[in-house]
Amino acid sequence: MAVTQRLQKSWLFTRLVCYGCRIYFSTFRRNLSAKIAGLAAKPPKEPVDPSEVKTIVIVGAAFAGYYAAQTLASSLPRNGKYRVIVIEPHSHFNFTWVLPRFCVVEGHEHKAFIPYTPDFFANSPEGIVNWVRDRVVSVERHSVRLAGGDEIAYDFLIVATGSYVSDGLPSRVGADDKESGVELLRGMQARVKTANHIVVAGGGAAGVELATDAASQYPDKSITLVHSRSAVMHRFGLELQTAALDALRELGVTVILEDKVVPGSADGKCITLTSGKTIECDCFINCTGQKPASDIITGLAPKAISPSGHIKVKPTLQIADDTLPNVYVCGDVAETHESNPNSRIASRQAQVAADNVVLAVRGKTPKHTYTPKFGDGVIKLTLGLDRSITHFWDGKSELSFPGKETDLALMCDGAWSAVATTPFEDTGVYKGETVTPASLKLSKAIEEV
Repeated sequence: MAVTQRLQKSWLFTRLVCYGCRIYFSTFRRNLSAKIAGLAAKPPKEPVDPSEVKTIVIVGAAFAGYYAAQTLASSLPRNGKYRVIVIEPHSHFNFTWVLPRFCVVEGHEHKAFIPYTPDFFANSPEGIVNWVRDRVVSVERHSVRLAGGDEIAYDFLIVATGSYVSDGLPSRVGADDKESGVELLRGMQARVKTANHIVVAGGGAAGVELATDAASQYPDKSITLVHSRSAVMHRFGLELQTAALDALRELGVTVILEDKVVPGSADGKCITLTSGKTIECDCFINCTGQKPASDIITGLAPKAISPSGHIKVKPTLQIADDTLPNVYVCGDVAETHESNPNSRIASRQAQVAADNVVLAVRGKTPKHTYTPKFGDGVIKLTLGLDRSITHFWDGKSELSFPGKETDLALMCDGAWSAVATTPFEDTGVYKGETVTPASLKLSKAIEEV
C-alpha cells in the first residue's frame, strides 16, 4: 500500500508540473500574440462612424472581470469598431486572499488595495478600454442600469460580479473605496488586539487562517473556531484537513465541530451555539455566508438562477438562456460546479468568455468551452504567521508541501506586479476615470483610457 501511494503521489506531482508548464506557455503565447498584433496593426484610414462601434460591457473587475477585459482588449479586431466598458464600484482591486491576515497583523492593510491601471492593457489599442466607476443594479436585454440612474447599452455583456458576504471582513472588505477599506481593516485589527475571548465561525480557508494568525500573534488569548461540518477544510483532502486541525490545536485554538453559532446571539460577553452551549466571547468574527452576486440577472433571466444562487451557464459560458446568446458569465457567480473557486479558475473562465465574444463579433459561432482542469484545486493555506501548507487533491491522491513563511504581507508584491502595478505605489483611482456626478449623461460619465 505504501509503495502504491508513493507511486500515485509521484504521478500526481508530474501531472501538476505539466499543468503549471501549460499555464505558463499559454500565457506567454497570448502575450506574444497580442504584441505581434499590436505591431502589425494599422490605424483605420478613415474615422469610424460611431453607429458602427460595438460595445462589450463587463460588469465587475475582480479577477474574472479584469482579466476578461484584458483578453478582449488585446484580441478584438484593431479597426476602431469596438470598445470595452468596464463597470466597477471599487476604487481599487481588492486582493481578498490577504484579508484574513490583515485583519490581525497591523501595518500592511493598504497593500490589499491594488490600483487599477491602464498599464494592464498595454498590449491593447489606445482608447479601446473605457472605465465607469459605478454599480450595476439591473440588467436589461440590451442595456445595464447603474445605481446612479444612467443606462449603458451593450452589444455583448460579460457578468463577472463574483460573490459577496453580508458581514464583510474577513472574506470581503465591505467598502467601495480604499480609504474606508483600510479603516475597516484597522478596526478589525483593534477588535482582535483588545479582545480576550475570540470566536471564529467557519472552518474554511478564511476561518482557519484568521484563527491561526490570531493565535500566533496573540498566544495568550482564548480563541475558539466553530465549524458546522465534521472536519475543517472539509472540501479538501484528508491530509489538508488533518494538517489544519493539528495546526489549530498546536496554537491553542479550541475547535468545535458539527455545531453552529446561533445568528444574532453575540452580545459582547458570550455567544450561543445551536447545541445550546454558551461560549465566552467579546469578539465574534463570522467567516461564513459567502453567496454568488447574481441579483442583477434575476429580472432578465430568472430561470437561469440556480437554487444555490449561481447563474447557470452553457459550456461556452453563455448564460443558460437561448434568448440571450450575447450574455456571458464567468468567475464565482457562474455555476460551473467548482468545489474550490479561486483566482486561477476565474481567470481561465474569463479567457473562455472573452475568446467566445471575439468569435461572436467576427460573426463566428462561439466554440471555446470551459472544463475544470487538473491543477485548479491547488491551495496555499497559512497556518499561523510563519507556517503554511500548499495542497493538491484530485479526489483520490493528495500532495502536501509544508512551508515556512517569512513575509507577513504574504508576497503581496507579486499580486501587484501581476496586474502591471509597481508594488505598493498607489497611483490612485483608474487613470481614465474622473469624479462625475451620477446624473450626468453616459457620454460624460465614460472617460477613455
